[in-house]
Amino acid sequence: MKYAVIAAGEGSRLAAEGIESPKPLVKVDGEMLIDRLIRIFMDNDAEEIVVICNDLTTLVSRHLLDLQQNGLKGRPIPLRFVVKSTPSSMHSFFEISRYLNDGPFCLTTVDTIFRPEEFKAYIDAFRQQADYGVEGLMGVTDYIDDEKPLYVEVDDHRRITSFLDKSDECKYISGGIYGLTQRAITTLQACIDRGESRMRNFQRALIADGLKLKAYPFTKVLDIDHASDIEKAEEFLNIK
Repeated sequence: MKYAVIAAGEGSRLAAEGIESPKPLVKVDGEMLIDRLIRIFMDNDAEEIVVICNDLTTLVSRHLLDLQQNGLKGRPIPLRFVVKSTPSSMHSFFEISRYLNDGPFCLTTVDTIFRPEEFKAYIDAFRQQADYGVEGLMGVTDYIDDEKPLYVEVDDHRRITSFLDKSDECKYISGGIYGLTQRAITTLQACIDRGESRMRNFQRALIADGLKLKAYPFTKVLDIDHASDIEKAEEFLNIK
């Protein structure tokens, strides 16, 4: 399976709070965010890992080039990366979508924190469900610590029926982990053609286009948007 990472954001909130490293290079529990994802993807049989980073600093692209040439702690990495600033995460996804056109793939944002063992179970489930016609398995969580969460409405079989900006009834929110099949790329192209620019609108378009989406619950998924999130993530990952 291929994996993809959107790592093109500026990390402006972290910078405003004194974090000097670009977001992909921020360390959580002693490991850079981008390295952590790549390690986990490799542990889940990554055929190729595709990353997009912005062109505002060379630090991230230089690190990716080093990984590409020298591997991660000596482990060869099938890494492809694109250096380009984009107006939104959805545009970043579009820029790398040309490399994700030959089978199911998993996409995340660079600051997504989850437990590796839960991710492995999720990938195993996605592989199985994709064989039975599920066109998107979306990582969700009932842990809400997001400034603007995207609520995920599901039926009794965890089929996703809608994505909502506000809800008093939804149990889950999006975790920013997307297992998708090729039909999603067609929807993405249509979103770009219409001038859409938000990942949540892309997810709504998947439903409008009739794709079969299901939710996969994680106990917790955290994003690193603020300096305080680093400590929260480390506490979460070190709970036994």
